[in-house]
Amino acid sequence: MFYHFFSPLANVELFGYNVFNVFQYVTFRAIASFITALIFSVLLGPKFIKILKKHHAVEKINEYVPIKHREKEGTPTMGGLIIISSLLISVLLWNNLVNSYIIIMIITTIWLGGIGFLDDYMKNFLNLKEGLIARYKLLAQITLGILIAGVLYFGTKDNTLVTKINVPLFKDVAIQLGWLFIPFVVFMITGTSNAVNLTDGLDGLASGIVALTVFSLGIMAYIKGNFNIAEYLNLEFISNAGELTVFIAALIGTLLGFLWYNIKPAQIMLGDTGSLALGGILAVLSILLREEIFLAIVGGIFVFEALSTIIQRYYFKYTRKKTGKGKRVFLCAPIHHHYEMKGISEEKIVIRFWIITTLLIAIGLATIKLR
Repeated sequence: MFYHFFSPLANVELFGYNVFNVFQYVTFRAIASFITALIFSVLLGPKFIKILKKHHAVEKINEYVPIKHREKEGTPTMGGLIIISSLLISVLLWNNLVNSYIIIMIITTIWLGGIGFLDDYMKNFLNLKEGLIARYKLLAQITLGILIAGVLYFGTKDNTLVTKINVPLFKDVAIQLGWLFIPFVVFMITGTSNAVNLTDGLDGLASGIVALTVFSLGIMAYIKGNFNIAEYLNLEFISNAGELTVFIAALIGTLLGFLWYNIKPAQIMLGDTGSLALGGILAVLSILLREEIFLAIVGGIFVFEALSTIIQRYYFKYTRKKTGKGKRVFLCAPIHHHYEMKGISEEKIVIRFWIITTLLIAIGLATIKLR
């Protein structure tokens, strides 16, 4: 909103200075959106916590997770409402709202946040243990994937630009998907949103890793949105990408504000409202930036968490079919619960996963020079 109000006044002097000129710059608006989102997130936190406690929208602990999680029983959930509210307020204030990429990101946030909210609402307000039926949740994710893929595939003059996957480790190497781009987008959105959902099992784990991961995507967005820097680093220039930097800065700000209440002992949990939205946001950002493999590198923890769950489930089914008794690869899945059951403290697991993510980000960013 501020961008649309003040950018037309860029050449208007006030007391001898072009004070409105700064609203044209991505860097200024990114910093402003970060500050705005962080402040709103911190301010809205206690209000949402109070409302959710009042309506008994609290965590109900799964019987299959480590016994220590019993102490989390009764903690307010649906914390994604804080993240979505703060993010959208900041985006509406500081982003260019006619930028097609920003419109896609707003739709993604509301769509997946809405699915997660419906799931949480059914669990916590209607007392339906399973929440939203899994196939309906999956159908909603697939529908969003088809919608976004269709817009990008059919709405671009040269769709070969958007249907390729850049390979970070090699110079000028990309995989051209063609029409397979559409199912690939569906896979990215459903896979990443569910992977973040699986990771949301310890205080501060998912929100901290998302903040770090999206920071690396923010660096990529700024580089690809700046013609001179992109050319220097031999990366493709994407004219709409620069505006994503402002969106990403807002997301980092709101996540840091949320962590104020989400670090152990958590005063509020993400819930599906937050985890599904955050996972979808990561996926769509990587698709718009054409950096899906880069996301797999920097978001390696999410990949590891999802794979551990898949391996555990199918190995158990396979051994039960073969021997009559199911066997497990891990003590508990996702993998963070495995380490909990080995006696490692929750705080240590979270910090170590943050450190691993930082290392993966360094590796991911280092691949820029290999191109």
